[in-house]
Amino acid sequence: MNFEAARTKMVDNQIRTTDVTSHSVLSAFLTVPREEFVPAKMRELAYIDADIRLAGGAEPRYIMEPSPLAKLLQLAQISKSDVVLEIGCGTGYASALLSLLAGSVVALECDEALAATATETLARLGYDNIAVVTGDLAKGYPAEAPYDVIFINGAVETIPAGLFEQLRDGGRLVVVEGFGNASRAKLYLRESGRTSERPDFNTSVRPLPGFRREQTFVF
Repeated sequence: MNFEAARTKMVDNQIRTTDVTSHSVLSAFLTVPREEFVPAKMRELAYIDADIRLAGGAEPRYIMEPSPLAKLLQLAQISKSDVVLEIGCGTGYASALLSLLAGSVVALECDEALAATATETLARLGYDNIAVVTGDLAKGYPAEAPYDVIFINGAVETIPAGLFEQLRDGGRLVVVEGFGNASRAKLYLRESGRTSERPDFNTSVRPLPGFRREQTFVF
């Protein structure tokens, strides 16, 4: 299979057609070999217009569908001077994209097997400005804070306040809030210790584990 041709078709047919105009974002998607980050048996399906499942369990993990991923990265307006925290890196596909947009990336993953795969693949492909770390996704990674951008790689029901505290002044957090067709991409801005939000586009992406609201009992 000609993966380079498939990559170009993905960008032309799935990404450019959904209002993604950022040259740096389009260039990143044209450059990063998505087929290297999917399970071996899925390589020939790496460029389909869909999420790709990575792992099973009670809360399966996925590589996000190309179009919403590109729109979220465009929304973040990442520059080469930015330090980015990615929450939920999976096998490292979005990490690789972020590495081409930012100065450096901290890629946080809670699943040690996925983190090990991401570390090996990113190193093999030469993405040397990424540090893959493991830990509780909802807690972020305060050891390397503050960040210019926090990118949450999956849908969440709630955002822990502690994540906003890991943004530097002027920092941005990009996320999809809500599950299913009712979810919305949002950009949060941190300024002078306060956080404001800007809803952007409707989308539907797979949920990230650890970000559900606590259930309360009603008597």
